[in-house]
Amino acid sequence: MTEEHPNAALTRRVFAAFGRDPKVIAAALTRDVVWRVPGNTAMSGEYRGPRDVVQFLRRTGTETEGTYHSRLHTVLANDDWAVAIYRAYGRRNGIDLDVDQALVIRCEDGRWKEITAVPLDSAFDAFWA
Repeated sequence: MTEEHPNAALTRRVFAAFGRDPKVIAAALTRDVVWRVPGNTAMSGEYRGPRDVVQFLRRTGTETEGTYHSRLHTVLANDDWAVAIYRAYGRRNGIDLDVDQALVIRCEDGRWKEITAVPLDSAFDAFWA
């Protein structure tokens, strides 16, 4: 059995901390981190720096009255990149979300540097509209 790549382990730690420990998440981000969410929704945009990213992630909970969660399916990683496939679910404004999504992550020195959210279902847009 081979050992998991460190960037895959990092990604698993971040997902485990989501909604639970913002300090773990902030520690996993570079100082100049950029998190991008495509589209024209309430959550779309670029979030820069650990504080901005953590506040954005916290908003997923406040916007959904604590119902937004994610369940990690798969992580692929090498020295420069990680890809996380996960299930996102929650309820907002009477709309249920239960879709697969992906994060494409550029890693640098054992931290996340650039993250791009990739919704895999159009229900994402309706949910965050």
